[in-house]
Amino acid sequence: MTIDFESETIITLGEACRAFPPNGVSDATMARWIQKGIKARANGTNIKLETIVIGGRRLTSREAINRFIVAQNNDESGGPVITATQRQRQAEASLSERA
Repeated sequence: MTIDFESETIITLGEACRAFPPNGVSDATMARWIQKGIKARANGTNIKLETIVIGGRRLTSREAINRFIVAQNNDESGGPVITATQRQRQAEASLSERA
């Protein structure tokens, strides 16, 4: 998917560095994610942070950051990957609802 500059919130790469939770990322990390991407653990595909060039400046969007994070956290079935702690909490909640 590509960035739709008319409907998405366009931000500079500096803003994008600070936007990544929880404490932001370095410029070098941002450049690596744009150029090389990250290999997905679930299926081995390469995931890159989407960017566009406007007026000679490379930019991204808040929505592209969200897509990048979501793509890293999807398992092979397309559903979100949950941690063991999250799974345990869901099981406990389910048991308490039945009581």
